[in-house]
Amino acid sequence: MLQRNRPFAKAVVRGGESCPQICGEVLFFRSGDAVKVRADISGLPDSCSGFHGFHIHEGDSCSGKDFSETGGHFDPDDKQHPMHPGDMPPLLSCGGRAYMEFCTNRFGICDIIGKTVVIHSAADDFRTQPSGNSGEKIACGLICRC
Repeated sequence: MLQRNRPFAKAVVRGGESCPQICGEVLFFRSGDAVKVRADISGLPDSCSGFHGFHIHEGDSCSGKDFSETGGHFDPDDKQHPMHPGDMPPLLSCGGRAYMEFCTNRFGICDIIGKTVVIHSAADDFRTQPSGNSGEKIACGLICRC
């Protein structure tokens, strides 16, 4: 069913200076009261666990050294990590490629247009405040309406 639906928003993800080989896209679909998220990323570097933190950040630009313009996690309600609306499941790399689909009701598509999707160098520990100790920002994409 998801294959026939047209996404309402999209982020084209590109790696930064430390990981220029990363590329892919994150698509956002409406599904009733939820948002379906589909990520297809390649070129991920090896990490100890194979997992990479994956979040929506509040910033509206992927510019700045090490994606500094992305700001912190998208968290309009001031919740503790990992309950920020921008906290998403980690990406699991298999030979540098990660594919994932999931549903969430933590945000609406209109809430995230103009925000950024960020991939981190390490796994999210789901404890450390404010962002899960997930390492440096290695890739970014601006979320735009389709």
